[in-house]
Amino acid sequence: MRSTCLLLTVALAPAFGAPAKTTFHKDVEPILQARCQGCHRPGEAAPMPLLSYAEARPWAKAMKEAVLTHKMPPWSADTSVGHFRNDRHLSPEEIDTIAKWVDAGAPEGSNKDAPPAVKFTEGWAIGNPDTVLEMPTPFDIPAQGVLDYQWILIPGFKEDKWIQGFEVRPGNRGVVHHVAAFWRRPGSAWMVEAKPGIPIAKPSTAPENGGSDGIIAEYVPGIPPLVLPKGYAMFLPAGSDIMLQVHYTPNGKATQDRSKVGIVFAPAPPEYRVILYGMAQMALLIPPNDADYHAHATTVLGTDVRVLGLNLHMHLRGKSGEVKATYPDGHSAELLRVPKYDFNWQITYEPEGEMILPAGTKLDALMSYDNSANNPNNPDPTKEVRFGDQTSDEMAFVYMHVAIPRNQDPRTLYRRASYPPKPAE
Repeated sequence: MRSTCLLLTVALAPAFGAPAKTTFHKDVEPILQARCQGCHRPGEAAPMPLLSYAEARPWAKAMKEAVLTHKMPPWSADTSVGHFRNDRHLSPEEIDTIAKWVDAGAPEGSNKDAPPAVKFTEGWAIGNPDTVLEMPTPFDIPAQGVLDYQWILIPGFKEDKWIQGFEVRPGNRGVVHHVAAFWRRPGSAWMVEAKPGIPIAKPSTAPENGGSDGIIAEYVPGIPPLVLPKGYAMFLPAGSDIMLQVHYTPNGKATQDRSKVGIVFAPAPPEYRVILYGMAQMALLIPPNDADYHAHATTVLGTDVRVLGLNLHMHLRGKSGEVKATYPDGHSAELLRVPKYDFNWQITYEPEGEMILPAGTKLDALMSYDNSANNPNNPDPTKEVRFGDQTSDEMAFVYMHVAIPRNQDPRTLYRRASYPPKPAE
């Protein structure tokens, strides 16, 4: 009898003690829905969809490698500096789940375990926009050559608008380097020659580029749509026009583009007005074969601000960057550190919780560049590189979405502030 019981115990032990099998529908699909499908679906930035087992299975080994090396989901910020509400990192448990699934042969599992499919708004990551501003006609891009920025006038709105979210959708991602939607107040002398829907070719260094009243929407590779928190919005005065600045980079095949901007309006005037604020270093002179060139940009805030987003912008030689704040009382803190900059994923990092910088805060940005042959993205390591529009040139920008009280004059942000601050009398 004892012998029979012992045999039965041994026989049943593996069944009771074996860990549950990791399957696609039960374990992996929920991770893809939460972390990946926003981009990995038809018409979005990712090269392949991951909406089903049939679509994901061929990429199983590549998925494991991408998550183990932290290549995907894309996130370049150093996790030891600051906390960001849009952090895309997978948890160690999520990474382990994907790795175990692949190691087990990437089994599908039962359809009964599949979570409900996520319902995406077709063509828009922000949901249905309240309005869409679109280029009236397609623009022809030649197969070869260098194109100046194209400026396209789109008439605005007859009444004041508060913008809470936007999404710029290139008509042809293969040739669109960036799109910026500038606004122009009524009566402005900036680009008075522009006619609705007719592109004007001008480099960004043209004198009239400084005459806009700000940017309300933008697209660069890898940047997600912006949806501001409740109580925050950008202001577009009644009668303002929209000037789309589109930068095209021919890719060897003649094609067309018709980009558009989707906008979500705030349901009521917000508590805070959001402004896109920036600092730059335009005096770039990167020597040939220089693997560690540094550029420095600085500014001093003229008023108290709340920071909602930080974004570094460089081109193909960009290597790393960081932003530091020195407060009026003299203490300093790093706001953002990007140890490995990726031109294809220019993320806006959104601070978790409140990031308030008082008037007189000095901001310093340090950006480094690799103009050597060791940089696989380098167009030409033998070339001296300066600031310029094209991706073969370079840029050194830091953009920040900052907020001030709705009724405060935005010019206070740019007033000259002393640094170090004068002591109180």
